[in-house]
Amino acid sequence: MKMFSTLPRQRALALVLLVAVLGVAGVMQSTARRWLPGDSHIHSHWSPRYDRKTSPPTVVLGGDARYPTPVNARMAEKFGLAWMVTTDHGGPDHAKLNLEQAFPELERSRREVPGVVQFYGMEMNLPGMDHHTLILPRTREEAQTLFDIESRFDANEIWPVDPQRRTSARRLEALRLIAALPALPLMFANHPSRSAEGVGTYGQDEPWEIRQNNDTAPAVYRGMEGAPGHQAGPLAPDGSPRLDENGMPRGSRGGYGGVDAGTMGGFDRMTAIVGGLWDALLGEGRRFWIVATSDSHVHYTEDRRPGSDFWPGEFHKTYVHARKNHEDILDGLRAGRVFVVAGDLIASLDVEAAAGGEHAVVGETLRVTKGADVEITIRLRMPTGPNVRGDRPKVARVDLIGGNVGAPASDPQTDRNPTTRVVARFDASQWTSNGDELVMRTAIRSVESHIYVRVRGTNTNELEPAMDPKGENPWTDLWFYSNPIFIELR
Repeated sequence: MKMFSTLPRQRALALVLLVAVLGVAGVMQSTARRWLPGDSHIHSHWSPRYDRKTSPPTVVLGGDARYPTPVNARMAEKFGLAWMVTTDHGGPDHAKLNLEQAFPELERSRREVPGVVQFYGMEMNLPGMDHHTLILPRTREEAQTLFDIESRFDANEIWPVDPQRRTSARRLEALRLIAALPALPLMFANHPSRSAEGVGTYGQDEPWEIRQNNDTAPAVYRGMEGAPGHQAGPLAPDGSPRLDENGMPRGSRGGYGGVDAGTMGGFDRMTAIVGGLWDALLGEGRRFWIVATSDSHVHYTEDRRPGSDFWPGEFHKTYVHARKNHEDILDGLRAGRVFVVAGDLIASLDVEAAAGGEHAVVGETLRVTKGADVEITIRLRMPTGPNVRGDRPKVARVDLIGGNVGAPASDPQTDRNPTTRVVARFDASQWTSNGDELVMRTAIRSVESHIYVRVRGTNTNELEPAMDPKGENPWTDLWFYSNPIFIELR
């Protein structure tokens, strides 16, 4: 207190109080949750190509994905990301490569780019299914934990191929082991419809398998890519349409092929179809979330072997409501405090359901008495500047989507929730604006059963997202989606 000795007593006390208040405010600000953009599916040059003319196959570093982990982290920071996950995919003896080379490079990247919270993980060849992102908590054992999982269970780890690593039994064994770990990882299905031939058909990921995985490890197997990466597939290196030798559009968003097998507004059809598989899962009360990723391997502007990818954060962002540390970001992903957006159409999205003095936000559950009216408030904020392309896209419409929640489906292959519908649509005539913030309000009257609500929006005039044709410029067809709020009767 000696520094205040020359001040009048009252001024000195006031200054002490002010310093204390500012200190508390600073602590509160540093510990408060906020929307943190990130990317949960990024490849480095440790996703190699394998020369299978030799036995065992020879690793060709940079033959599939190209960039070192610190380069990915710097680009993530450049495009505004607060967190990222390195998810190199496995192959013959890749577990050792991860442990001895990829993980030390990740540790170096963490030191060189401390502004980005960097997770260790992998794109796992899950036995009997397509690729899955596995995200590990940051612990002293993270490198060894991933080595143990990958070496024991990745379908491509053994050469020659071991058929037992491609069975449902091995998949469930892996999930049970992962779910028993003291620090729980997190898993999302990647590009779940990419291997399917069209709407109503399924490839390597089927509804019964997704349900089985979620039943086996509900705290680990938590969702899927609502919006897959590889969104720059239709773009030539100069940003013009990529054309074949006949001058026809070549390349599709997400790497999804076929006339009836594309993405819808850049989103996987498991997510994009109202009343489809995602809604069927939510209608069973499953806490099953979506994310959006870059799946970055090689940037589309590369002049050598051009890629189909944007940099992390350049096009897709997954926003998590969290404090900026490994523990709370992972908790936010697990709890569904998440919304996803393409092309920086929006910068924040807050959805609130309120009744009887209680409220819930995205990823949470509101409990109400039967017959209660539930007030829904949607607040979204527009970015303060242009996106990477130099555009300032405008939200044309916002939809509130809702459906009933009941018992698990009797048929595990069920992919429809017939109760799901668009509850309300909002356009500029139905929202209020305050600077860069848009606010929408509506009510769900007399709730008589368990329900859920979720939000989506677009810069297009499409009432439902259409199948994306080959050659579509992804920057012209932008959508955002929130994860749901569950509303349960007491």
